[in-house]
Amino acid sequence: MSSAAPRTAGQDHLWSVDEHLEDILATVRPLEPIELQLLDAQGCVLVDDITVPLSLPPFDNSSMDGYAVRVADVAGASEEYPAVLEVVGDVAAGQAQLLQVGPGQAARIMTGAPLPPGAETVVPVEWTDGGLGEGPVTGMRARSLAPESASGHVHVYRPAEARAHVRAKGSDVRAGDRALEAGTVLGPPQIALLAAIGRGTVRVRPRPRVVVMSTGSELVQPDEQLRDGQIYDSNSFALTAAARDAGAIAYRVGAVADDAEILRSTIDDQLVRADLMVTTGGVSVGAYDVVKEALESVADEDEAGSGIDFRKLAMQPGKPQGFGSIGPDHTPLLALPGNPVSSYVSFELFVRPAIRTLMGLKDVHRPRTTARLTADKALTSPKGRRQFLRASHADGTVRPVGGAGSHLVAALAHADALIVVPEDTESVEPGAEVEVVLLG
Repeated sequence: MSSAAPRTAGQDHLWSVDEHLEDILATVRPLEPIELQLLDAQGCVLVDDITVPLSLPPFDNSSMDGYAVRVADVAGASEEYPAVLEVVGDVAAGQAQLLQVGPGQAARIMTGAPLPPGAETVVPVEWTDGGLGEGPVTGMRARSLAPESASGHVHVYRPAEARAHVRAKGSDVRAGDRALEAGTVLGPPQIALLAAIGRGTVRVRPRPRVVVMSTGSELVQPDEQLRDGQIYDSNSFALTAAARDAGAIAYRVGAVADDAEILRSTIDDQLVRADLMVTTGGVSVGAYDVVKEALESVADEDEAGSGIDFRKLAMQPGKPQGFGSIGPDHTPLLALPGNPVSSYVSFELFVRPAIRTLMGLKDVHRPRTTARLTADKALTSPKGRRQFLRASHADGTVRPVGGAGSHLVAALAHADALIVVPEDTESVEPGAEVEVVLLG
């Protein structure tokens, strides 16, 4: 999953967003392929090209409920002068032994049933009297209710061209065609195709297991009573949902108190089910930011090549960051800041690409575009920092949502984009073209 520990620099070094992301993606490796049952493979990335072993459909079949006939027998048929044909029986979907349709004959045929020998076309039942002799009908009577309809005679009121209402063998895909390319993400349509060509299992890179853990003694779980100085834990819910949205199998760990030993023990316990670990909170410079202490002590006992590097990034929000690998399997770990907006922006920029790299996807980043800024006043940005502002994007324009504070979680619910203000830009005027990261 991971290679060497991240590169390090002096304590005061300010890393760029691009340097930090580059280190993460150089450390994370795609998961090893496994064979999975089709439904278990949903959302996974296909490892091999899939070749079609048999044509679809595997035989000529009817696209309508009606009658299988010879073209010559219904040529010139009309309501005034219908063609009258002998009904020799039924052809149902899944039927192995087929009737022979000879001159002057018809076989009642159901949608999906094989075209019987001798038949050249299918006349929809609505073009016939359904064997009742009472003019055009709107449908067939159920065989269980009227078995006699499979015999007798049928009046056909319209002619039909050769192969009309017939799905040709191989008209969907032919044997030997490539059904799916390696790198395809398996959604419902792809799984349907695999099932249709007889594949019950498939080799994929599995969805990564991501453990999300928030830290802070002030955090309380939703539905619990708040006491003085406490807040509800929203980060772990936001990041777990974001990990699932990125394609992972995500596990949320309830908030861990500001105690290095408890945090260390919890991390050790969670490693067994993690392909990637994400923590939020406790990475700044406060006296109670214990994530550094706990992760450094875990890394000290790990094998060579493991380690967590804590950094300051030239970005806003999300300046304090940590990443590296821990445990005997060198499990990648990303330590995010605790402010809700900082945490979520950091996830989108760093964790989501890591998850999608583990999945084996080629395109791991959110799509980006440019848009015209609509705002009541110029946007300001600190010099030397790349700023990411929550925004609403539509019709080629983008508008900031909420203020710049990294604690303003309510605005996240109304944002579908991030405005990117480069490091060398301190002010952006309304109407200017800006870079936009699309979040959904």
